[in-house]
Amino acid sequence: MSKAQRTDAQSLEPHVADSHGLIRVHGARENNLKDISIEIPKRRLTVFTGVSGSGKSSLVFDTIAAESQRLINETYSAFLQGFMPTPARPEVDVLDGLTTAISVDQQRMGSDPRSTVGTATDANAMLRILFSRLGKPHIGPPSAYSFNTASVRATGAITVERGARTKAQKATFERTGGMCNRCEGRGSVSDIDLTQLYDDSKSITEGAFTIPGWKSDNVWTVGLYAQSGFLDPDKPIRDFTKKEMRDFLYGEPTKVKVNGVNLTYEGLIPKIQKSFLSKDKEAMQPHIRAFVERAVTFTTCPECDGTRLSEGARSSKIKRISIADACAMEIRDLAEWVRGLKEPSVAPLLTALQQTLDSFVEIGLGYLALDRPAGTLSGGEAQRVKMIRHLGSSLTDVTYVFDEPSIGLHPHDIQRMNNLLLRLRDKGNTVLVVEHKPEVIAIADHVVDLGPGAGTAGGTVVFEGTVDGLRAGGTVTGRHLDDRAGLKETVRKDTGALEIRGATANNLRGVDIDIPLGVLTVVTGVAGSGKSSLVHGSIPAEAVVSVDQSAIRGSRRSNPATYTGLLDPIRKAFAKVNGVKPALFSANSEGACPTCNGAGVIYTDLAIMQSVATACEDCEGKRFQPSVLEYHLGGRDISEVLEMSVTEAEEFFGGGEAATPAAHRILHRLADVGLGYLTLGQPLTTLSGGERQRLKLATRMAEKGGIYVLDEPTTGLHLADVEQLLGLLDRLVDSGKSVIVVEHHQAVMAHADWIIDLGPGAGHDGGKVVFEGTPADLVAARSTLTGEHLAAYVGT
Repeated sequence: MSKAQRTDAQSLEPHVADSHGLIRVHGARENNLKDISIEIPKRRLTVFTGVSGSGKSSLVFDTIAAESQRLINETYSAFLQGFMPTPARPEVDVLDGLTTAISVDQQRMGSDPRSTVGTATDANAMLRILFSRLGKPHIGPPSAYSFNTASVRATGAITVERGARTKAQKATFERTGGMCNRCEGRGSVSDIDLTQLYDDSKSITEGAFTIPGWKSDNVWTVGLYAQSGFLDPDKPIRDFTKKEMRDFLYGEPTKVKVNGVNLTYEGLIPKIQKSFLSKDKEAMQPHIRAFVERAVTFTTCPECDGTRLSEGARSSKIKRISIADACAMEIRDLAEWVRGLKEPSVAPLLTALQQTLDSFVEIGLGYLALDRPAGTLSGGEAQRVKMIRHLGSSLTDVTYVFDEPSIGLHPHDIQRMNNLLLRLRDKGNTVLVVEHKPEVIAIADHVVDLGPGAGTAGGTVVFEGTVDGLRAGGTVTGRHLDDRAGLKETVRKDTGALEIRGATANNLRGVDIDIPLGVLTVVTGVAGSGKSSLVHGSIPAEAVVSVDQSAIRGSRRSNPATYTGLLDPIRKAFAKVNGVKPALFSANSEGACPTCNGAGVIYTDLAIMQSVATACEDCEGKRFQPSVLEYHLGGRDISEVLEMSVTEAEEFFGGGEAATPAAHRILHRLADVGLGYLTLGQPLTTLSGGERQRLKLATRMAEKGGIYVLDEPTTGLHLADVEQLLGLLDRLVDSGKSVIVVEHHQAVMAHADWIIDLGPGAGHDGGKVVFEGTPADLVAARSTLTGEHLAAYVGT
C-alpha cells in the first residue's frame, strides 16, 4: 500500500518533459528586427499583429519557421542535404523549444499550365487509381489517365549478358499515358498572329518588323535576317518565294557570319517563341507584355476540348462519368458522387479520396474544380488549398505557421477559418498566425504586437499578452482594434454607366448590370460568387487600369526604385549634372562594382553546408565602383540616394539643386499609398505582402485611364492603414476617376457610394447579382449575407 501511495505522490509532480512549454527567442535581428526576445506558449494559438512592415513575417517565417526547417534538414545525411535547399541560419542568438514547423504562406502556387488544384493536392492521383481499377473499358494503369504522361512506344535491340556470353535480343517498351497529343496536356493551343510581327508590304531594309526593340541597326535581330543570305532584304515580304517564306518563318538554327561575327540564324516563329513566349508574362516590361498579348492568342484545344486528356482516357467511365467529367465538377458535387460509389475492393481509396474532397468543402473551397489551373488561384485560395493536406493529419505537437489566412475571405467565411485554426490547436499543436483582421485576433490565446512603426521605425515588441490586454495597451493595433467605419451620410452621384450585358464568364449567369462611373463602386460577395469573373472577365481590359493580386516578380537586385521606374530620372539627373553617361549610375550596368557584379554581397557556396553571404569588401556593400561614387547630386552620391527613405527622397528631389520633377511625382505616389518608410534600394524580396500590393498600386496610378479596378487593396493592410487607403480612393474619385473595388473588408463597403453584391453562394450557387444600391440600403434590407455582416459591423 505504501509503495502505491509513493507512486501516486510521484505522479502528482510535473514531469521534466512537461517543462518545455515555451518557444524562446532571444536576440532576433533578421531584416528590421531590433534584437528582440520573446517567449511564445506552445500548444496555443498566438497571433502576431502590427502595421505592415513592422517585422511580423521576419520573426515568424524568417526566424522561427526558417530555423526549424534548417535544423530538420541537418538531421538528414550529407548526401541527401546535397539535393536540398540550404537556408542560412537566421540572425538570432538563441532559439529554444522549437518543434517541427509547417509553413502555410500566401505564395502563389506554381503557374505551370499542367499544375491544377487536383495535382497540387493529390486528389488527381487518387482519382487516376480509382479509374484504373473501376473504369470501363479498362485502358491501362493510372498513368493512362494522367495528362502529364505521354504515351510512348519504342522497339530496339538490347544486349543481355549471361555468364561469359552476350546475346542481342529484340525488346519493346510501351507506356500508356493520358496526355492529349495536340496540346501536350495544357488544355489550350497557342497561335501567333503574323500581322503583329511584320508589315508584309515592306522589305526588311524598309523596316518591315513591328516587334518591340527590333530596330534596323540591331545586328542581332534585323541585321541577322537582312544579311543571313537566306532572304532578299530588299524584297517586300509578301513577294517571298515559298522557300524564302519557309526559311523566314521556320528556318532551322544555322551558323552564319554577319559583319564578321558568327551568329545563329533561325526562323522568326521559333525566335519569337524563345525570346518572348518562354518568359513569364508578368515579369515583362509593360510594352513587351502588351505586344505578346496582341501577337499571341490562346484557344481551347479542339482535340481534347480543354480537358488535357487523350480520347482513350475520356472514353473510360464509372457510372457514365469519365475522369475528365469528374475533374470538371465542383468539388462538393464530386464529393457526393464519390460518396455514392460502393465498391469494397477499393474501399480504403474511396475513404481517403472522400476525406480530401470533404476537406475542400469544410475549408470553404467546395466551389472549385480539380481541373482549375493552380496559377489562377488567389493568394487566399492557394493558402487554403495548402491547408487541405494538414487538416486530416495525425501529427501532433507541430508548429503551424499561417500568413493572413483570412485573405480573400468574406466575413461569413472567417468564422469557418477560425474553427479550423482552433481545431489544429486543440489537437496539441502550436499555431502561429500573422494577421490584421480583428475577427481572427479575437480568438487568440496570446498576442504579440510588433512596431511601433514600419521599416526602421518597427522591429520591436510593443505588447505581449491577451486580446483584452492589447485592447487596453495603447499600441497602434490596440487603439484601432475596435475601429468601425460608419456609413456615409451622402453618396456621390454617378456621371454615367459602364454597361455589361449577358456576362457568362466562369459561373456568371448571363449577368446584365450597369456599373456607375465617377463614383466608388465596391463589388462584394462570398469567395467564389463571381466577383472577379464580373470585374476582370467582363470589363474590356483596354478600358481600365487594373491592379490585381498577381505577385510582383523580381530578384534580389530589384527594388522600389527599379520597379517603379524611379531610377531612370534619378540616373539621368546624376548624368546631366556630372556630364557622364546614365549607365554609370546603374548597379546592373556599367557602374557595377566588378568584384560583386553590383550585388553588394559575395556568395560563397559550401556544397552541403549553407551558403555564406558577406558584404563585398571593395564596394562595402554599396554595389557601385568607387569612381562612380565620386559623382554627386545635391551633395549625395548614388548609393546614399538609394539608402534614403521615400519620405526623405521626396523632400530631396522636391527642390534645390537635386530638384527632379519626374522623380518627385513617383515618390509622391509612393508616399500616398503609405510607403514613405521604405528605402529606395531595399530588395523586393524583403518586402511584405501588403507592401508589394501597395507598391504595385503606386506604379499603376501613373497609367492613363478613367477607370481603376482594384482587387482587394486591403490585402496585408493594418487596421490603421485602412483609413489612409480610403482617403486615397476618395482622392482618385474626386480627381475624376471611376474606381471599382473588389473587396471583403467592411470598412471599404461602408465607405462606398454604390455596392454590387453577388451570390447568393459560391460556384454554381452564385453568379447572380443579389443586390445593387447604396451601403445604407444594403444595411437596411439585410437581404444578403453581406448585408447582415455589414449591418453588424456598423452597429445598426
